[in-house]
Amino acid sequence: MTKTIREKESKEFSSNNTNFQLSKKIVVGLSGGVDSSLAAAILLENGWEVEGLTLWLMKGKGACCSEGLVDAAGLCEDLGINHHIIDSRNLFSSKVIEKTTEGYESGITPLPCSMCNKNVKFEEMLNWAKNHGEYTRIATGHYARVKNKNNIDLEKFKNFKYKEIILLRGKDTNKDQSYFLYSLSSDVLSRLILPLGDLKKEETREKANKLGLRTAQKPESQDLCLVEHYGSMNNFINSHIPSKEGEIKHINGQTLGLHDGIQHFTIGQRKGLGIAWPEPLYVKKLDPQNNIVFVASMNDLMGTQAIIKEINWVSIEEPTKAIEVEAQIRYRSKPVQALLSPIQSNEDKKCFKLIFKDSQSSITPGQAAVLYKGEVLLGGGLIC
Repeated sequence: MTKTIREKESKEFSSNNTNFQLSKKIVVGLSGGVDSSLAAAILLENGWEVEGLTLWLMKGKGACCSEGLVDAAGLCEDLGINHHIIDSRNLFSSKVIEKTTEGYESGITPLPCSMCNKNVKFEEMLNWAKNHGEYTRIATGHYARVKNKNNIDLEKFKNFKYKEIILLRGKDTNKDQSYFLYSLSSDVLSRLILPLGDLKKEETREKANKLGLRTAQKPESQDLCLVEHYGSMNNFINSHIPSKEGEIKHINGQTLGLHDGIQHFTIGQRKGLGIAWPEPLYVKKLDPQNNIVFVASMNDLMGTQAIIKEINWVSIEEPTKAIEVEAQIRYRSKPVQALLSPIQSNEDKKCFKLIFKDSQSSITPGQAAVLYKGEVLLGGGLIC
C-alpha cells in the first residue's frame, strides 16, 4: 500500500469522520467481503491499531459462515493484523433464526438483518472491544455515515431536538444501508466508524484493487445472509416451518385455491399464488389463526396509514407531537412524505401513526418503517 494512497485516504477520512480523532485502537467487523476488507485497510493506512473480528453465525456456506471466516483470516494475515473469531452461533440462533421463524409463523414478514444488527453483530463487537483494553471503537463496511451534530448543517430541520451523534444515509444512494441500522443503540453509534460512508461501490472496488486486497474481485454477497446460506428464503422457511395446507380466498369471500403454509407469502406478493382470475391478484392479508391467505386487486392493496411500534429514535429525541418525515417502508422502496403522530397502544406502550401523503401499496407487518429527513435517519420501528 503506497504512501500516496495513505496520504490521500488520511486527508479524506480526517475531514469526514469526527470520531477518528478520539481513539487510535479499533475493532473492525470482517465478513470476508470486499467492503469490510477495505474498511480495515483504510483504517490501518490512517494509523489505527486494528484488530479484525469475525462472528461465526452459522456452519457452512456464506459470508457469515465458515467460508467467510477463511477469507477474513487470510485478509488479516495479508494486512499483518490480529484476527479473532467469536462463536455467536447460539446467540444468532435464538435472536435471529428463532425470531424470524416465529415471525413467519405469525403471519408477518420479519427483517432478520435488523434483528442481527441490533441483537448480535454490533453488540458482540462492542462487548469484545470493551473487554479488551482500549479497543472501544468499532467499525464495519456498511454504506452509511455517522457524524457529530456540530459537523452537520441542520438549520433547515430546526424543529427536532437532535442527539449528539447523527446517522446519515451513505453517499451511494444505490448502496445505502442505513435502513438496516435504524435499530442501533446510542452507545453503539457513539463508538462506530463507517469508513465507506462517503464512497460509491465502484470506488470501493477500485481502492481495493489499488491496495492489492485479496477480496477486491470477490463477488457481491447477498444483503441477507440467510439467503446466502440456505440458497433462498423459501429454503430457510422449509427447513424451519412444516407445511400446513390452507385456503386462498378473495377478499369477497370466494375460495380460489389452496396453499401449503402462510409462511410462504408476504403482503403484495403476486407470483406463485397458483390461482386463476380475470385480473392480477396480490396478497392482501394473512390470517395465521385460520391459516388463510387473502388476495385482492392492486386497488384494494393501497393504504394511507400504518401503525409503527418499538421505534428506536436514532438521531433525535422522541417527539411529543406530530412531525413531518420521509418514510421508507421497505429496503428497496423510495422514501415518501408522511406525517408521524404519537398514539397510545392497548399495551400501554407508545406507538405512532404514520399517515402517508399518497397511498402506498404493500404496507407489510413485520417490515421496518425507517424515518428520514433528507439524509438524516431520525429513527425507525416495526409496522404492525
